[in-house]
Amino acid sequence: MEKIICIFGASSTWGAWDYEKGGWVNRLRLYLDSKDSDIFLYNLGVSGDTTKDLLKRFDCECKARKPDLLIFSIGDNDSIYIPSEKKNLVSLTQFEINFENLISKAKKYSKDIIFLGFKKIDENKTTPIPWKTEYHYTNEYINLYDKKLESICKKNKVQYLKMYDLLQNKDFEDGLHPNTSGHQKMYLKIKSYLVKNKLI
Repeated sequence: MEKIICIFGASSTWGAWDYEKGGWVNRLRLYLDSKDSDIFLYNLGVSGDTTKDLLKRFDCECKARKPDLLIFSIGDNDSIYIPSEKKNLVSLTQFEINFENLISKAKKYSKDIIFLGFKKIDENKTTPIPWKTEYHYTNEYINLYDKKLESICKKNKVQYLKMYDLLQNKDFEDGLHPNTSGHQKMYLKIKSYLVKNKLI
């Protein structure tokens, strides 16, 4: 029986810096293809996306594909700290509102919804990030926003998969994006979770 999986996220979902197999999402697709399954996986990661950006395109993407399973890896860009403005890119309050809206929309398309927690990063390389020096990624804020995401998922009875301690500094290309080994670790954990819960 045919099954549609839609995976939403930003640059790490899209597959940035995995020159070997195109990222953890594509690794999952290759695994499913090798099983000759009737599962069709769509990578809907857009570099730089925040929860606000995803909300703008979410309905359009889902209506076109009619997903049976929704996986989200989104929100770490929301936690970006901007020292010059003394604020985060998306406030924690707005972050919660955006996720509540996203979950409400997601439930209209599928009962199987998974949110991936945020990755701890190598902040020695991300404060600031070289390509946009007004932006800082810090583990303090990533952890804060991750805990908020976990509580939102619990409240709304959707699945949450913790990722915070999975990767070490050596698993990052630039302190923020996983390299090949980082993407492989993410793929193995996510695949294991999906198999264990009989979602693939």
